[in-house]
Amino acid sequence: MRLLYLALSYILAPSVVFILLWKGMTNRAYFERFEERFGFGRSSTDRPSIWIHAVSVGEVVSATPMVHEFRAKYPDMPVVMTTVTPTGGERVAALFGDQVIHSYIPYDTPGAVSRFFDRFNPRLAIIMETELWPNLFAECGARDVPLVMANARISPRSVGKYKRFIGLFRETLAFGILIAAQSQRDAARFLELGAAPERTHAIGNIKFDFELPAGIAERGRQLRRQIAGERPVWIAASTHEGEETQVLAAHRQILSRYPDALLILVPRHRERFAAVAELVDRSGLSYVRRSQASACSAEHSVFLGDTLGELLMFYGAADVAFVAGSLEPVGGHNLLEPAAMGVPVLTGPHNFNAEDVALKLVEGGAARIVADVDDLARQVLPFLDQPGLSAEWGARGRHIISENRGALRRLLDMVEPLLDGSWAGRPATP
Repeated sequence: MRLLYLALSYILAPSVVFILLWKGMTNRAYFERFEERFGFGRSSTDRPSIWIHAVSVGEVVSATPMVHEFRAKYPDMPVVMTTVTPTGGERVAALFGDQVIHSYIPYDTPGAVSRFFDRFNPRLAIIMETELWPNLFAECGARDVPLVMANARISPRSVGKYKRFIGLFRETLAFGILIAAQSQRDAARFLELGAAPERTHAIGNIKFDFELPAGIAERGRQLRRQIAGERPVWIAASTHEGEETQVLAAHRQILSRYPDALLILVPRHRERFAAVAELVDRSGLSYVRRSQASACSAEHSVFLGDTLGELLMFYGAADVAFVAGSLEPVGGHNLLEPAAMGVPVLTGPHNFNAEDVALKLVEGGAARIVADVDDLARQVLPFLDQPGLSAEWGARGRHIISENRGALRRLLDMVEPLLDGSWAGRPATP
């Protein structure tokens, strides 16, 4: 099976180039450091490094406390972070500056992976959440680099897809990999795919261990004073194509009850900011873009959050938050950020990317799942009707986060012996 994968990885390499060039037409950041996608690049280190792979923004944020722990305990060991997307790379730069080396992860061919390993000489590899790269994992095995899948998860619908290639994934997961799964259900799904039971552990979700930036709550309140004053405010965050139309329809229903209500609309991807602005314009709703630094007046009913790195502040300006990627079958996004900001959480029915987090928040009375656009409008209104309700739900959310902390410490307890020399090496027959 792996020989077939090897052949396909080379055959499809030109397609990867085409896809990157196509994405670069709308986001020119994909043209930058293009050579890193194939293992080349100017960045390197002559010292053994700790390598952390985080696909994009969400995984970068999840890894932040771990990065700080590594830099404090192993100051002489460089931390290398790889991402797939430019927005992930921008987030690495914003959070860590030059304290962390950023590179794009190479395409999964043996040559590209080998060049990447030569550049960075990883002593430990940590893959955030679920990224299965057969050639990369095999290179870790060949070089005796311990590999940890941190905060690992598999959605129920992904198991069936992986099982179609069970031989490849069983072999991939056999390279001495340690799996730190988010839940017992995730651990069980990895075992179904061939993970070693003695190396598969359910440690909890390290997203519960993140720390809010200092002063972020006050910045949220200040933004609210600037753009809304005493107006009721709700936010639809991390929206995808198809969801903005539904959110705007819900907002029209809310405006029929509260004509002065303000919607903070935050698309998930930067390359869609202009298209979403055009969509709002065509809807007939008056709006202002955050990036234009224009004043948000009483005539504006939509505030378009078309900037990066300000989502937490936007949450802090709202009475209630709808987290998107969940009305469409995307899988949902981070529900813990608004909960940590003390904001009630609404989400759609598609939350398979973090089903356990959604379940905890719903069962704890800090979140609700909305069925459709009409239900979204209905669920927003009580929090605008009763300001005290937002504070009550927000307090529950913060309590749930506090109660579920500790996964990061358990992960570090697994990882630190690998850096201190007790790695047992890969199995003799992967």
